[in-house]
Amino acid sequence: MRPVLPALLVFAAVIAAEDKPYVPDFTPQPPVKALTPEEELKTIELPEGYRLELVLSERDGIREPANLTFDGNGRMYIAELRTYMQDIDGKNEHDPLGVVSRHESTKRDGKFDKHVLFRDKMLLPRMVLPLDDRVLINETDTLDIFVYRDTDGDGIADTKAPWFVGGPKNGNLEHQQSGLIWTLDNWLYQTYNAYRLRWNGAKEPLKETIPNGGGQWGLAQDDLGKIWWSNAGGEKGLWHFQTPILYGAYDLKGQYPEDFMQVWPKIGLADHQGGAGRTRPDKTLNHFTASCGQEVVRGDRLPADLRGDVLISEPVGRLVRRAKVSVVDGITRLENPYAKSEFIRSSDPNFRIVNMVNGPDGCLYLVDMYRGIIQEGNWVKEGSYLRKVVQQYSMDKVFGYGRIWRLVHKDFQPGPQPRMLDETPAELVAHLSHPNGWWRDTAQKLLVLKGDKSVVPALTENRPPRTGAAGAYPRPLDPRRTRGAGSLGRPGLPDLAGRPPPGAGPPRRRKPRQGR
Repeated sequence: MRPVLPALLVFAAVIAAEDKPYVPDFTPQPPVKALTPEEELKTIELPEGYRLELVLSERDGIREPANLTFDGNGRMYIAELRTYMQDIDGKNEHDPLGVVSRHESTKRDGKFDKHVLFRDKMLLPRMVLPLDDRVLINETDTLDIFVYRDTDGDGIADTKAPWFVGGPKNGNLEHQQSGLIWTLDNWLYQTYNAYRLRWNGAKEPLKETIPNGGGQWGLAQDDLGKIWWSNAGGEKGLWHFQTPILYGAYDLKGQYPEDFMQVWPKIGLADHQGGAGRTRPDKTLNHFTASCGQEVVRGDRLPADLRGDVLISEPVGRLVRRAKVSVVDGITRLENPYAKSEFIRSSDPNFRIVNMVNGPDGCLYLVDMYRGIIQEGNWVKEGSYLRKVVQQYSMDKVFGYGRIWRLVHKDFQPGPQPRMLDETPAELVAHLSHPNGWWRDTAQKLLVLKGDKSVVPALTENRPPRTGAAGAYPRPLDPRRTRGAGSLGRPGLPDLAGRPPPGAGPPRRRKPRQGR
């Protein structure tokens, strides 16, 4: 029989080691080195059956990617913050050298082989939303949003016009708006700003005040149109996901286990802005501190049990958390399905996922900024804890890289590339029942932009919902899909300006409740 006392002593020693606080040690260490994409891939750990495929890298000309999105033909637009922290002090960070690059798979095989700078000489471009042949872009230090257009087909924007004039934006670049997602209700949402915008044709957009979601970097919606927020500055991870933001920014006790905010990196360098209090004895991060870039998995080329879950990155911890979503008695609840582990994590110190998006091929795309320093210079000042760690590992020497990864699974093949920009409104209507959420969202957006009344019968036809592995998909006549489309809406729905239909009586407006 095994002696009990020695086993108890070992167990007690382990507990004591975990409770022991981290004591900072800034002894110089071997410099952090940049790996090739192939070398980096070997450091990344995923669950059985999943793998990452390299889509783009610095070899294709991208540098400091921070966000990506796709247009209706599957072309990828990447916001590149090319002046971000090019040294430990962030010198010349506000020089207008940022770009929005465009990448195309000319053979339509998922390999992006054509690369152009859609727009250059920009000040840290942060929000990009393709429309049709037009693209909305917002830069840092301003709330203004401009519409850019390529009129001669060379992939380079040659016209620029104001779309929304919001004026200057003050504050650190980490604390400015992101998102600009076109959601199920045909409004455009972004973080930080307590208002939403709606496309209004040739006129300036409609603007409506809403409760502030308190988000920071990244914004996502689920199949029901509910927006998911995250907050890195408050170390909150995912929050305000109980109701649509119009009803207020609510959180409930028990919406996730007490240990949900703990993270489990594969590597630790103690380079956490929170210092010793956010560091385990093994130098790994112990809590969300830079949560960002969340996405609800809505593609049809990944396992059904993943769809509907929320992925959120923690770039300081070099990991991606999977939040398993369930609804119990009307309460949305989250949990980490990997006990003391994560969905994706890497031992490469430069693995920095900062954004994730669903792709037209039904897979998920991850934006890897791939760099040593991830915090902006305001938090790496002379004399700060973080600066000492950065210098300890020479992390400030790794910059100017960038990788885009595609998450795939062994049981699925990526889907076809779309041609929505070349399709008729009737063909777009058919995509509103597509099993891939990206197709539904994009078709809806293009229908609103076209404003073609010939599709009204198809939109108002009473069709049953389409059901698949991920559940029932919204029907084409979902009222939220037709709001904002003016005469495209079915009878009885408000028009573009929000006015009620004839004979409906005076509108009843409910004042949004403020978040607690």
